[in-house]
Amino acid sequence: MQTNENTRSGLPVRLKRIVIKAGSRVLVDDQGRPDHGRIQLLADELAELHGLHYEIILVTSGAIAAGVQALGWPKRPASLPELQMAAAVGQNVLMNIYAGGFSRHNITLGQILLTHADLNHRERHLNARNTMLAMLRNHVIPVVNENDVVAVDEIRFGDNDVLASMVSTLVHGHLLIMLTTSDGFFRMENGIMKERISVLESISEETLAMAQGKGSAWSSGGMASKLKAAQHAALSGTPVVIANGMENGMITNILQGTDTGTLILPNGSQNRLRARKKWIAFFHRPGGSVIVDDGAIDAIRLRGNSLLPVGIRQTEGSFEIGTLINIKNSGGKTIARGLTAYSRDDIERIKGRRSADLPSLIGDYRFEEVIHRDNMVVLDE
Repeated sequence: MQTNENTRSGLPVRLKRIVIKAGSRVLVDDQGRPDHGRIQLLADELAELHGLHYEIILVTSGAIAAGVQALGWPKRPASLPELQMAAAVGQNVLMNIYAGGFSRHNITLGQILLTHADLNHRERHLNARNTMLAMLRNHVIPVVNENDVVAVDEIRFGDNDVLASMVSTLVHGHLLIMLTTSDGFFRMENGIMKERISVLESISEETLAMAQGKGSAWSSGGMASKLKAAQHAALSGTPVVIANGMENGMITNILQGTDTGTLILPNGSQNRLRARKKWIAFFHRPGGSVIVDDGAIDAIRLRGNSLLPVGIRQTEGSFEIGTLINIKNSGGKTIARGLTAYSRDDIERIKGRRSADLPSLIGDYRFEEVIHRDNMVVLDE
């Protein structure tokens, strides 16, 4: 295998930093138990790539399944405390399996557990990034999972597909590979699966509709979840491949340029988002919204302008100064998001008014813009 080079159209010619997401259905057997043989094969393949000087970050699922087996429970529990207990037990079990698999190759692993709140907080966000990069410089493979023990709905990623896309964005990955039990994304016609789609240049609402479906008893994701996560990664400039992790050598085949799985291409107009704007776009959870008129949308999309009060028609939610909020069109679609210079109460006073009117409308007048362009990311152009 030629190191760090591939020939598949749409992928960078040279790849080095690869984020691998292994889903629960790839890591557990039919009874929901960790599949030691499958995990060893994954470790062997990643160890070979590590020896070829690829930088590997592994995002893993499977902790809850491992915990359920270790505790002797017949099925995955429904209550949050029991799920968190299973995760606490299972993280140790899962890491021991990985450690055993990689020890055959004299490779050291480092476990990183994250919540959305960790990446939402700018300082912790940078600490997580710096830790991962230090591990890579020292030839340690980071093994990343959600910190289910402390995560509740407000700070959860939702599933590890989202976590994988965020990790890829965090470390500026060259490629994100999402391993599942499917051969990729397939075109659907009247509910019937047709041919595999080799390359997706964009992900539309129609594409997401074709992918609707739930995960299994041991996983929270599905194809729609993977496509949404791929949208996030692609927006930041990272190509994504969704492929069948049950096939031996799949990662190597992808890196060699084999036409396998489905490749989702980066959004060319947004593939050089600066670090701060990536943080705004992906890691900061919106605390509210403003509905704007068509004139404001054109000003933002076509002319690269800031959001002014005159274009705002309505607010949603309760938020304060500095909160990340969505900017939506009249149909409710989010077209951008950014950090607001005004609270929701102040925006209610100044919406639809010209900037020159602001001093007479609110006593604490600060900025002409509600969201400055430097604090805004356009999501759909």
